[in-house]
Amino acid sequence: MKQVKIGLIREGKIPTDSRVALTPAQCKWLQAHRPNLLFVVQPAALRCYKDAEYERAGIRISEDLSSCDILLGIKEVPVNELIPGKTYLFFSHTKKKQPHNQQLLQAILEKKITLIDYECLEHEDGKRIIGFGFFAGIVGAHNGLMAYGNRTGLFKLDRVYKQKNFKELIHTYFGLRLPNLKIAVTGSGRVAHGLLEIMNLMGVHEVEPDEYLQRRFNYPVYTQLKGYDLYEHAATGRYNRLDFHEHPQQYISRFMPYTRQTDILLNGVYWYEGVPRLFEAPDIQKEDFIIETIADVSDDENGSVPINKRTQTIDDPVYGIDRETGTITAPYLKSSIDIMAVGNLPNELPRDASRYFGEQLIKFVLDDLLHEGSTILTRATIAQNGALGPHYDYLQDYANGVL
Repeated sequence: MKQVKIGLIREGKIPTDSRVALTPAQCKWLQAHRPNLLFVVQPAALRCYKDAEYERAGIRISEDLSSCDILLGIKEVPVNELIPGKTYLFFSHTKKKQPHNQQLLQAILEKKITLIDYECLEHEDGKRIIGFGFFAGIVGAHNGLMAYGNRTGLFKLDRVYKQKNFKELIHTYFGLRLPNLKIAVTGSGRVAHGLLEIMNLMGVHEVEPDEYLQRRFNYPVYTQLKGYDLYEHAATGRYNRLDFHEHPQQYISRFMPYTRQTDILLNGVYWYEGVPRLFEAPDIQKEDFIIETIADVSDDENGSVPINKRTQTIDDPVYGIDRETGTITAPYLKSSIDIMAVGNLPNELPRDASRYFGEQLIKFVLDDLLHEGSTILTRATIAQNGALGPHYDYLQDYANGVL
């Protein structure tokens, strides 16, 4: 059987991400159980697993990855670091024609690189196979509550990244007493599962959407709003999941009543062009729009949360939006709504997130990758041999330099 060499690349995007696709223990296990598989790790000072940990696991450290067949990363690879002719797996953020990554896709095509995008790996029913969404939800929910606590002074939460791991983070919730909050959690995927995990760990009680809208409570509550709670067909007033995903522009949002009953919005909705926004930007000027804090965990600028205007960093995750002018302000002002929006939230728990990601990669993707492909990989291949993959013809104008 032909030997396959896989390289773990050093993250080059700024700010630097410390996550990895496979942990030292996972690499060691794979090399022991798949004799034809060999790993090489590019040295990285800021990776959450140190070079020495890979070396102790029997994995070679090398700056030169040119002999590798497959290269695994996390975030977008800088154009000048791309190796021609290789197969790469990473989150390219090109499928929505993101302007800031247009040059990246052009370089991938020019260098005849095969790009398999993690975000595009899906089961037959369209569900994402792997991702960091659960830990994005974990950190996003914590940071959303943290921002509200900072704004009101009613409670105090420390930063997630100061904790060694998820288990240590859980211990920080012991004894936490939250005020009588109402929290709306949107979405039903991995991000939402992470959001709900923190709600339950913090002792926030779940209530049904209709009860949430009809009364106040003398304890903190949340309600989860899924597709049928959030959208309805403009003509029929009904919701059909498949029809919604095929014709989102025919639907309207049902979220506005929740803006009159919600203190904190934790948004986990996956947004793309055509999907109705939860509300419109001018709505925040209304007197009965009482939301004070929004954690936009999905982090789509001008997406499902139309007042999310920029992505922040882990060091500085929160900014404000003035209710009257819609302009960006400092956070925690009386006249503003606070927005928590960070593109790499799982990096606050990098070791936990990396271990979980690697497990999914091994379970659902790696064998197909080693055995010359599958329909799942084909559907996730954005580029190959200088051309767009068969499912990404719609990116041709984007690849040609048009936005």
